[in-house]
Formats: sequence, C-alpha cells, structure tokens
Amino acid sequence: MYTAHPGRYEQMPYRRTGRSGLKLPALSLGLWHNFGPDRPVDTQRAILRRAFDLGVTHFDLANNYGPPPGAAESAFGEALKADLRPYRDEMVISTKAGYLMWDGPYGEWGSRKYLLSSLDQSLSRMGLEYVDIFYSHRPDPDTPLEETMGALHSAVQQGKALYVGVSNYSPEETREAARILEGLGTPLLIHQPRYSMLDRRPEESGLLDALDELQVGSIVYSPLEQGLLTSRYLDGIPEGSRAAGDSPFLTADKVTGELVGHLRTLNGIAAARGQSLAQMALAWVLRGGRVTSALVGASSPQQLEDSVAAIGNLAFDDDELSRIDEVLRAAG
Repeated sequence: MYTAHPGRYEQMPYRRTGRSGLKLPALSLGLWHNFGPDRPVDTQRAILRRAFDLGVTHFDLANNYGPPPGAAESAFGEALKADLRPYRDEMVISTKAGYLMWDGPYGEWGSRKYLLSSLDQSLSRMGLEYVDIFYSHRPDPDTPLEETMGALHSAVQQGKALYVGVSNYSPEETREAARILEGLGTPLLIHQPRYSMLDRRPEESGLLDALDELQVGSIVYSPLEQGLLTSRYLDGIPEGSRAAGDSPFLTADKVTGELVGHLRTLNGIAAARGQSLAQMALAWVLRGGRVTSALVGASSPQQLEDSVAAIGNLAFDDDELSRIDEVLRAAG
C-alpha cells in the first residue's frame, strides 16, 4: 500500500494563483500523451506516485487526453483509487472540455450542453465528486461567450468544480471571459496557454500583460516544445523520436540544421548553469514569477525527477537572459 513521502512539501515552491487563495506547485504533471492503454499501468501509477512524493500536487487532464480520448482520466481514476485516494484533499485535479469527444453536434466546442455533459463524464471516469479546476479548452466561434462562461459558472454552482479556467483564449477573449465571470460571481482563476522559449506568443500578443492586469494565474503547456528543448535533438533527429514518427505535433521538417545549432548553443548556456537544456527551459518560463506553474509530461519516474530538478535554479542573471534572447532572435 502506497504511503506518501513525509518530506514531499520541503523542496517544491508553491505559487499563488492570481488573486485567489489557491497555490500551485511550480511544476505540475500533465497527463496528455502518456496515460493511454499503450502504456504499462504500473509505469503510469509509478509516475503519479513519484510526482506526489516530489511535491507535485497538481494533476492536469482533459476529456480528450489519452489516446484514445477519455483514457487518461480513466487511468488517473484507477490510480487515484489504488494509491492516492487518502490524499485527495492535498491534490489539485483539473480537467477541460472543448475538443472533439463524441459524434454529433453536441460533442465538442463550447455549448452549455457539451461542457456540462462532458464534465459529468469526466467525473465518472475519475471517480470524483468534483474537480478543482474546470476549463473551457478552446474558444467557440459559434457559441456566445456568455453561454460558455455561464456553463463554467454552473459547474461551480452545482459543486462539480471549485474554480474555472480557460485555455487557448486570446488576450481579448480572456478579458471578456473574465468580465462575464466576474459578473456571475465566479472569478476566472487561471489561463492555460502554450508557452516556451521557442513559442513566445503569450508575451508578444500581450496575453501575459492581460493576465497581470486581471490578476489571473497562468499554467503553461508545451514548455519543452514537444521535446525540442531537451537533449534529444542536439544531434539531429534520433530514431524513435516524435519528429521521426508520424506525430502531427512535431514534424521532421521543423528540426532543421540551423535550429539544431541554436539548440546546441542553448544547451551550452544551460550547462554553464549546471542544468540540462530541459531544466533551463522550464526555469526560463518560470522566471520572474509571471507564470504560476509549468506543465510537464513524463514517460517514466526518472524523466519526471529530471524535470523537477529544474526548481533547484530558477534565477537568471541579466547576461544569461541576454544571451538566451540573442539565440532566440536568431532562431526566429
């Protein structure tokens, strides 16, 4: 029977989420692509146990995570029942709805019918009475934002979520969502955008500025840019890697010789900091405290441990930031 490590809260920093009372660990575990039936159950459970032992209290899911869709929530529910149920009140569990889940006109996007039906399904798969955070996973161009935000508000009113968030919303959509939710009495807690050294759109679009202005938290996904910001591609495309396969998320044509050169330069800066490239990339998105938490995936407990080790050095001096910016400008 699993017993959590007694020192699990000693090293992980926790950051307040916007103006709420909720704190999130600097690193959270995302269950996007490593918790489907193609992965050994024992490995999945070992990753979740190790995460909690390391102070990673936040587990981020969505209805469509797996593959196939729904598989990650089911796997998490089984692990929760087997290992983590006694620690439920020490955990932050989130899920989302917005992408395709089932056939017909009510199986995706942002209608009230879809969002609340999806949440009920997610709770059933995980064996939970409520989630801590329920997200609108993407904006719906054909549904009034008032309806989508109203559905999130209803989830809180029904006791099925404690907080609500949005993901992949523009700065303007985020401001409007926050305004609507504020009027309903359910504040917008958090935004989940894509953000990394190689994808700085949250800075460039003004999203981070909007979140600062609204006092809304942020948790970023793909901080390692689908594995590009790891040691894996420093010598090109290795066999068995995501870019070598048929993944739509990282294709071989993106891993150019020029990019590999930039990655090697970044790796040199990381080595001088006593970090791997992946650890520096995680520290970089967390720099300065504007980002509440960074989502990491893991295919093994050891990979998770390597990511969590990034918290040992989250500070950058001006010279390091200048050198990194120079590389990123050259990388385009």
